Amino acid sequence: MHHAAAQDIAIFERGWLSSNNILLHGGDGENATLIDSGHVSHAEQTLALVRRALRPGQTLARIVNTHLHSDHCGGNAMLVRTFGAQVVIPPGDAAAIAAWDEDRLTYRLTQQRIDRFGFDALLRPGESFTVGSRSWQAHAAPGHDPHSLIFLDARDGVLVSADALWENGFGVVFPELDGVNAFDDVAATLDLIESLAPQVVIPGHGAPFADVAGALQRARSRLARFRAEPASHARHGIKALTKYHLLEVGSEPLPALLRWFETTPIVRQVWQRLRQPQGSPAAWGERLLVELVAGSVLEVRNGIVHND
Repeated sequence: MHHAAAQDIAIFERGWLSSNNILLHGGDGENATLIDSGHVSHAEQTLALVRRALRPGQTLARIVNTHLHSDHCGGNAMLVRTFGAQVVIPPGDAAAIAAWDEDRLTYRLTQQRIDRFGFDALLRPGESFTVGSRSWQAHAAPGHDPHSLIFLDARDGVLVSADALWENGFGVVFPELDGVNAFDDVAATLDLIESLAPQVVIPGHGAPFADVAGALQRARSRLARFRAEPASHARHGIKALTKYHLLEVGSEPLPALLRWFETTPIVRQVWQRLRQPQGSPAAWGERLLVELVAGSVLEVRNGIVHND
């Protein structure tokens, strides 16, 4: 992938339930670092990918998380158990991780699964970590997540953008679903990425890309649409979480999925904020499901909703 296909970087491009993982090989006598670790349901697969990519005599010494959504840190616990790797996280979630507060970490809010893990060190905006000949500087990238970081290798112009910028957009702006204004943060983060002038971007989901100007243009267009109609972003966010839930479970009887709409706190919050469309979260969820099926995002067969 452009010059970032250098021998010291291995990229595991994952499906949308698991974030991409970036394995950074150390120099001679230096062990590897992994950026992000995927979803907990794929932890065994993550372990196999890491083992296959490690060089002879090398182990995994460190995991650095861009942010702590469950699809980016779900493999942490298993990798720590297996390799004794140190975990490095952004500072904003440190107290919540130390106390394992699933409300503050949003795992309970979204009903997402995760194995408990701790941390060994913090990586603050402006600080760097070095692996081999590359130095990666951390930059604050609020919007999708208020505490998210992105990492720049300025020497080669390689940016690890997490969910702040994808080739065709960016991650759901979760603070907005919680009633916190964050579209300005998204705009500021896109401006930051432009100012960093990366040559190639390794996103949190999807293939690495070099057309950074095009990606920024598409992201800003998407943001403008959400700013113009915040309710459309709220609906998009719940649809994305519905798809994520089906990715996690594979398939689910329709009544069970409608119960998920009723019992998932963030769905109820957004439903209330949108003035209770369709009269109940389940009925609203059924309406959203019709749209997801019409868009070929999900499929319903014999009363079972499938992630197809």
